[in-house]
Parts: sequence; structure tokens; C-alpha cells
Amino acid sequence: MAISPSKAMNGERAVVLIFVLRVLSSLPLALLPHALSLSLLSLFSLVVEIRVDDSPSLFKTRSGASSGIILGAVTLPTVMLSKLIQLSRAVSLQQIEIGELEHMTMQFWAASACSCGVLIFLFIVTWCAANNKNPHFSCSVWDAKFSLSCVILYSAVCCISLATISHTGFNTALKLLWLLCHGFATVKLIQHLLSTFPFCASIGEANLVTSGLVLYFGDMLACTISKVCRLLIPPELVSIRYGIKRSEIGIVIQGVLLGLLIFSAVFKFLIHLWEYFWGANNSESRERKEIWRPLIFLTSLGFIMIAVAPSWMMIVLDFDVHPVLWIFQFIFSEPFKRLSLCIYWLVLIYASVLRFYNISKNSKIERILLRKYYHLLAVLMFLPALIYQPKFLDLAFGAALAVFLVLEIIRVWRIWPLGQLVHQFMSAFTDHRDSDLIIVSHFSLLLGCALPIWMSSGFNDRPLTPFSGILSLGIGDTMASMVGHKYGVLRWSKTGKKTIEGTAAGITSVLAACSVLLPLLASTGYFLTQNWFPIFIAVTTSGLLEAYTTQLDNAFIPLVFYSLLCL
Repeated sequence: MAISPSKAMNGERAVVLIFVLRVLSSLPLALLPHALSLSLLSLFSLVVEIRVDDSPSLFKTRSGASSGIILGAVTLPTVMLSKLIQLSRAVSLQQIEIGELEHMTMQFWAASACSCGVLIFLFIVTWCAANNKNPHFSCSVWDAKFSLSCVILYSAVCCISLATISHTGFNTALKLLWLLCHGFATVKLIQHLLSTFPFCASIGEANLVTSGLVLYFGDMLACTISKVCRLLIPPELVSIRYGIKRSEIGIVIQGVLLGLLIFSAVFKFLIHLWEYFWGANNSESRERKEIWRPLIFLTSLGFIMIAVAPSWMMIVLDFDVHPVLWIFQFIFSEPFKRLSLCIYWLVLIYASVLRFYNISKNSKIERILLRKYYHLLAVLMFLPALIYQPKFLDLAFGAALAVFLVLEIIRVWRIWPLGQLVHQFMSAFTDHRDSDLIIVSHFSLLLGCALPIWMSSGFNDRPLTPFSGILSLGIGDTMASMVGHKYGVLRWSKTGKKTIEGTAAGITSVLAACSVLLPLLASTGYFLTQNWFPIFIAVTTSGLLEAYTTQLDNAFIPLVFYSLLCL
């Protein structure tokens, strides 16, 4: 049975459709296969979302949120496609080499393969549930035929597109295998995430996180393999001049994140090994474990971050000195500006955290409003640095993300003496989207501000794109929440809390901020090439998404806003 239009469309899906159509309308004819593949992916994800929403008990997802499958499936591919449009303009202006465009093409297809793999997995699960005669679920033959047609046509378009950028049939087959590995890895990772952290994320949020991780670390793996053994995987698999195109800051951030990934696995293995040999049943064993656990933690963390991670950095990029020394050289290359910025950040963090924590313990202010003060803090911290010290801010974001990851490991494992203190402090600012298993709000705010800045490195003819996270979260989301909470009367839906007044305030505040920011950027030497109509469309679309979505808005809104500003 076909899906009725009234059942197929709601507010969130309508905004996502507007988002996708806006990107597709900006595509040059050379990217027509990419437009077709994104359209097929959107239709397939819509069918899967409707069927999964009919059977909510199949997956242990976060309560109070929709499945968010279509938003989670199209966000990363659309971001890559927007970046591809931007790089196409650069190629026409002869400002970048064709190899960089081919690299971004592979990134687009890799992101699409991740989403497509998850969608196929979800459809198979729901189909099996129907065959087992689940009384709460129904799946028609029409859905299966339509979905299979989308997958087959998508695969054909992918093969044709990859064949146009490959020199031989072997290269095409190798790239298809690489994309297949991305899809398989994403499916395995999302299964692990939903089972290990039940009720902590929606399917769309899990899809975005797992696809991003697979895409990021897959890129690192390809870079490493192409450097170590070019005979096994040709360099054009990722980029013709892959290693040369990477900056030292980008490699340092990747190396730190790789080191923390290795550390978490090593630390877990060592703890389990300790429990296996010495046990943890009696009080003496538990006491000895509490004494040795911090020592194991510090020793393994120090060794991996000082020895293992820098070794990888020096393999993929030719550093003149040890990467740790390079970091200090970079900071002290402009000591007054960068150390002054560090002092400014530390004073802001200390004063704000101390004040907000005391308010959270002793005040009746709603937690959602209290959390928005941190969004304003992000504007005060990051906006001046992005204008005057953008490269240093890139490195600072990587350092902050590393600190957050280490603190989360300390909190989860209750590492003495900070484990319980960190848990109590973080719990003061959580809401329904967090849990005791994992607290994601601070990660999503940091990455929401950092990702647009990191993705804007290299060629960028749209000066507002690095500011998309700061503008949408620090200003738009904050004003929407505060105005909507205090003055909001007209609600977007009967069941939701978002108000029309709040959304209007968010959109207006971002437009006002852009009107101030553009002349300021022009005065600092930026060449402005973007008119106000695309900016208005981008601000309005992201504002409507904030109004309608029940997903983690810190994760999705900056990426949607960034994609639209790239056009």
C-alpha cells in the first residue's frame, strides 16, 4: 500500500525537504549524478522513517524524540555536496587543483554510502519484524519494491560517477570496495552504539555520529595507508597530494583524537585484565583497584599521547620537530596575542562556570535557560578569536575536545579523585537528552561551533561559513529559547514547546548579527561575494529546523546552516 501524503509529511520532514531542494537547486550540471543520488537517498530515508515510526519498540532510542532518520541520513551527504559545489567554483576560477575536487567527491560518496548502509539495515530489521507478524507493525510489498529500486538506481549512479574520476576499471572497483567498507562499518558501529548506550540517542542522531566517525577515521586510515604503502592503495583514492594538502594543525588534531581512541581501548583492556587476575569481589581487591586505576590511567594516557600519537603524526606529515614541540613553537610564534587569548578564555570559563554552577544549585531558573548561558559564553569566547586568530582557534578547539573526552572517560570510569566531582558538576547542567551513561550536550555545543570552522579551512569564498555554528547556536538558538520561554504564546504544534515568537526572535537575531559581522569582516580584509537573499534563506531554514526538530539541535542546525551558506 502506498504512503499517503498526509502521513508522509510533518514539520521536520518538510524543513528537511526544503533544505535538500535548496542545495539541489544550486548544483551545476556537472554534479547531476550527485543530485540524483541525494534525491534517491532522501526518498529512501523517508520511506524507512515512516515505517520505523510505526514500530517504535524495535529500537531502544531516546524518549521524547522522533526517529529523525531522514534528517540523520541526508545531513552529512548534503554537507559534502555543498562543499563540492563550493570547490567546483574554485576549480572554475583555477584556485585549487582538480585532485582536491576528486577527494571531496570521494568524501561525498563515502558519506552517502554510510547513510545508505544504515538505511538498508533499518529496512531489513523492519521487514523482518513484519514477517514475524509483529502486531504493531506492517510493511507492504510496495515499500520493498520502491526501496529496492532506490538502492539499485543509487548504486548505478555511484558506479557511473566513480568511473568518471577513475583512470582504470581496477581503481573504480577499489573505490567501490572502499565505499562498501564505509557502509558496513557504519552499520556495525550504530548497532554497537544503540546496544551499548540504550535510550541515549535517536536513530538519526546515532546515524550522524556513526557516519561522521567512520568518515573521519576512514579518511585517516586512507591517509596512513597511502603514506606507508602507496603500492597497496593508490594516492588518488583519497587525494593526489593527500599528505601535502593537510595542515599541521589538522594532523595534530587527528593524531590527538586517534590517540584518545587507542587510549580508551587500551585502558579498558588493562582494567579488565586487572580484574581477571586479581579479582574485584572482596573489599581488599576493590581498594587496591581504586589505588591502581588512576596510576594505570595516567601512565597509559601519557605514553600514548607523548609517544604513540606523535609517531602517527610524523608518519603522515613531515614535521621538522616533535609534534609536541611544534605546538609550543606555534603558540609562541605570536606569544602576546595567543597567550592573552588563553588568559581571556580562562578568566571567562572560571567566572562563568563558578557563577552558573552556583545558580544551578540554588536557583529555580529552568535548566534549559541556564544551559543557554553557555551558548552566549561560546559567542564571547570564539567570535573574537575567529576574527583575529582563526588558526589558533582551530588548535584550541582540538585541545578543548581532547579535554572533554578525557573528562568524560574520568567521569564514566569514576577515576579517583576527580571522577565523582566531574560527575556531580556535569549532572548539574544535564537535561532529558543526557543520561548517566553518557553526557553529550557539551560535546555537541563544542563540535557545533568547531566543525564549520574546521570545514572552512582551505578555499572559502563565503566568509560567513566559519561563523555558522557560533551564529546558529550562540545567538539564534539562545534568543529563540529565551524569547520563546518568556513571551511565547503561539506554538508551532499542539504537542511541542517551540513557539512562533521564539523562532522569529532567533531568525531576526541571526540576521542582525550577520548585518554587523559582514562589514566587520570587510574591514579586516575579507572579500565579500555573497548577497543577502541566500543568507536570508539559510537563516530562515535553519531557524525553522530548530522550531520543528526534536533531534539534538546542537548537532544538526550548525551543519544545515553551514551547508546553505556554502551555496
